[in-house]
Amino acid sequence: MTPGEVLAEAARLLPAARCAAETGVTGAGAAGPRVSAAETITMDVPRQDWLAALAFARDVAGCDFFDWLTAVDELDQGFAVVVHLYSIESGQHMLVRTLVPREDPLLPSATGLFGGAGWAERETHEMFGVVFDGHPGLTPLLLPEEFEGHPLRKDFPLAARAAQEWPGAREPGEREASERSRRRLVPPGVPESWPAP
Repeated sequence: MTPGEVLAEAARLLPAARCAAETGVTGAGAAGPRVSAAETITMDVPRQDWLAALAFARDVAGCDFFDWLTAVDELDQGFAVVVHLYSIESGQHMLVRTLVPREDPLLPSATGLFGGAGWAERETHEMFGVVFDGHPGLTPLLLPEEFEGHPLRKDFPLAARAAQEWPGAREPGEREASERSRRRLVPPGVPESWPAP
């Protein structure tokens, strides 16, 4: 199916979806530059059409390879959940995106359509707090059981910055600089008899 045919079918079957086709360049491998045009179709859908859009991508567009799923914290707009799918037969790429609100980050699980979505949904749940309804087990994947919060959210406090003073240069408005300056050391490997910097 050509990208134009995919766009026409998407307009017919998923009228609320916004679709666009882009031609990008893929290229240099180990054997040298091998440049070719690659079509990527991007489909933005409301969250109630999430599973219908993924089924369309698999069954109609032929994108049968589930590559990855993640989220992007769009602050007040919510979380943009993005899936990359690929057609092994035609080489066509497809991005399916939806937006879930911060106060209700719920989306149906894609594991019924793509078995490979299980791991990616667990990671996205853990890092962003998006709940995938119907997932067989959203247990922690990367963080310890007792960890609180979702570290890839933009409002997540950076613990290292809060726990200890930053050793680098001070920015205007940050804590006052120390009265005494640090002793300048000779870099490693330089003889001690050389003058200090």
